[in-house]
Amino acid sequence: MQIINEASLEDFPTRVQYLKDFIGFTAEDAAALHAAKPVVAPLVPTIVDMVYEKLLSFSVTAKAFVPRQTGYQGATPTKLSDLSADHPQIKFRKDFLARYLVKLVTMDYDKIASWEYLDKVGLMHTGHMGFAHREKKPPLRVEYIHCGILLGYVEDIVVNAVLTHPDLDNETKTVVLRALNKIVWIQNDLFARHYLAEAETSNKFGVLSNPAVATAVAAGTLAIGFAIQYFRLARA
Repeated sequence: MQIINEASLEDFPTRVQYLKDFIGFTAEDAAALHAAKPVVAPLVPTIVDMVYEKLLSFSVTAKAFVPRQTGYQGATPTKLSDLSADHPQIKFRKDFLARYLVKLVTMDYDKIASWEYLDKVGLMHTGHMGFAHREKKPPLRVEYIHCGILLGYVEDIVVNAVLTHPDLDNETKTVVLRALNKIVWIQNDLFARHYLAEAETSNKFGVLSNPAVATAVAAGTLAIGFAIQYFRLARA
């Protein structure tokens, strides 16, 4: 039995090691993700287009792309109706997602810097200060409900692509999908931990009454059912 000091999980490298140990993310999983690059990389443009079509189809997610995005220098939309998949600011955001997807199948998972990158992906959506380039700019916050379900949507797209790939045998599909599932769950924690910290600060004695935490639990339950279903399909 590993003895885990709960307070130690506030230390980022310790937290990552715990997550990896608990879910069983190994060097073999990292190798499987790297081996999936020839499958995933050609699909990145299609995945990105599908993701932004989905994001722009709901006002609650589309509104996040009206304010000027960090690093973007061009013309910005002034209202929701200005947004489209071809808007320069949306194309700018698509480039970020494309790079993120490629990183998932190319990063060195032995380096803490890779995990810090995944953690910053979570932090940057909270609207909290933490980035020098945002100190004098309005906060850009995306609620956890949207981040969590988007992770599930992206995973669903990639899972379908792997399951239906004509050149992969079932053993390879299973290895890749298990590795993908593990990294998505770790990424989910590296989103949720920043939102849960808020909930724990504001409601120490009634955690599940906080909407952010309730959403995290609901999203986790949904993802477990989804994982069971696609592993059944992979073995069919």
